[in-house]
Amino acid sequence: MTDVIDWAHFNRAPAEQAAQMLEGIYEHSPWIATKTIASYALKQGATRRFDSLAHLKAALAATVSAASVEQQLALIRAHPELAGKAMVAQTLTAESTGEQSRAGLTHCSPEEFAKLQDLNARYNAKFGHPFIVAVRGPRGTGLSRTQIIQIFERRLQAQPEAERAECLRQIQRIAEIRLGDRFGQHPTLGEELWDWHEALAAHTDPAFAELGQLAVTYLTDAHQACAADIAQRMRDCGLQHIHTDAVGNVVGRWVGADEAAGVAGYKTLITGSHFDTVRNAGKYDGRLGIFAPLMALRELAAQGWTPRHSVEVVAFSEEEGQRYKATFLASGALIGAFDAAWLDQTDANDIPMRAAMQRVGLPGTLEAIAACTRDPSRYVGCVEVHIEQGPVLNELNLPLGVVTSINGSVRYLGQMRGVASHAGTTPMNRRFDAATAAAELALYVEQRAAQDTDSVGTVGLLSVPRGSINVVPGRCEFSLDLRAPTDAQRDALVRDVLAQAQAIADRRGLQLTLEETARMNAAPSHPAWQARWQAAVESLGVPVFKLPSGAGHDAMVLHRVMPQAMLFVRGENGGISHNPLESTSAHDMELCVRALMHLFGDLDSAA
Repeated sequence: MTDVIDWAHFNRAPAEQAAQMLEGIYEHSPWIATKTIASYALKQGATRRFDSLAHLKAALAATVSAASVEQQLALIRAHPELAGKAMVAQTLTAESTGEQSRAGLTHCSPEEFAKLQDLNARYNAKFGHPFIVAVRGPRGTGLSRTQIIQIFERRLQAQPEAERAECLRQIQRIAEIRLGDRFGQHPTLGEELWDWHEALAAHTDPAFAELGQLAVTYLTDAHQACAADIAQRMRDCGLQHIHTDAVGNVVGRWVGADEAAGVAGYKTLITGSHFDTVRNAGKYDGRLGIFAPLMALRELAAQGWTPRHSVEVVAFSEEEGQRYKATFLASGALIGAFDAAWLDQTDANDIPMRAAMQRVGLPGTLEAIAACTRDPSRYVGCVEVHIEQGPVLNELNLPLGVVTSINGSVRYLGQMRGVASHAGTTPMNRRFDAATAAAELALYVEQRAAQDTDSVGTVGLLSVPRGSINVVPGRCEFSLDLRAPTDAQRDALVRDVLAQAQAIADRRGLQLTLEETARMNAAPSHPAWQARWQAAVESLGVPVFKLPSGAGHDAMVLHRVMPQAMLFVRGENGGISHNPLESTSAHDMELCVRALMHLFGDLDSAA
């Protein structure tokens, strides 16, 4: 292996020498380092070329992104097949040899080797280039042969253009790991944070544990085990006043200098996210926003940091609305927005929420829940870290994104009613087809949402009750989910979609019914807190990219009473979420922790 390179020496070395130091980072493609370093020429008197290793990674990734398709394909084709001819002939580069060996590909069973050969042949026939995956995985310790084969089989189903882009992203991940090795900079905090998520994911509701899936729903035994683990993690990280409140939130405080000194009217920053999950979930949704702040506070404490303001970390007990139809009940309790009717809701087993609360030792009374309400005048704001749950950062090869707004949303359940009639004997101009009307509306939603910047529209449910293959549908049920970064933009989208729905129904001679089932106002990020996130990202040498959040978050509830702003962390696997494929890397989590450390370190500047 290449000796560890001194970062400072590299950063001030002549361009040609610096490029040589990066030989092997990209497989047989020295032009990437040469071109990148040439773009960052040392200026007269300058002592560094790149602000950080993260800055170098971003610059190298930008060079690859800006390359022609032919250059990108040449880069992909420069990589060897997994367990392929080059491995057998022992002609792999030193870097590839180490990576394939670490993944156990040099010790495949005959069956595994035959499977990989078959996959290689099918993949090359479809895409015309080798399959590329960072075999050291998102934590850096290596994927198993079984995992590699599963990824191989899944990606064989992709479209060529999407798969080419995924190969380039995997190349960037390989380069990221190799750069860490080359400069002796490893994401030790990110790796530890990864392990925390793995440990918490050991708790899952019994029916899903049998399937090897993650599901933690409100106030189940798995939910309570998670709460206990999080409370212990808070203690380990040095937080104080750790307790579980009346709705099951786990709360801990980092006591600031003002609070410790008994200063009247001391202020607090609140941060955190939820630890419940959807069914068959990923491991990072919500939980990253609990663990990353805890680690950041622990690391700052080790540096002797003593802020003036306090920091309150809240692990919200419920956000997903899986067991009861009471989404955001946990953060809602903090702003006095807990609906009394929720206590009498029943789950699928007819267990009222009040009884579920009392089973785990919570009072289950409105009086106790009302005591959770925070006085917003005592808070400087709310910040939340979250995995993106979307493809944008992944496609841009950016580890972090500054959230500009949490989109406002409106949801409807709708129905088109026409006349069910014989599919063979009803002429096309005599039909009152409810399904084609709903389909026409779905196409309009797609077209209209695309006209706006960052609006989205979805028809997620579309069904013909008791439909038959030889019957013109007389009834079609559908849903509408309409979202936008501001309430005004959302409302304009809603007006147009509802007007078009009625116009379609009138033109086709149908009856339309629509029921609004949910409405959430947009939550624009507070300018001062958004600027703090931007400064935190800049401090890492990472390009600042701003984007809205299409998903709802606990921060949008707290936004009703105090300033809020969010930071997104890139998701792997196309940014998929609410899915076992949800993932992020140890490197990205490390950057997230360090961004939080910067933001917390600047906390005293908050009013």
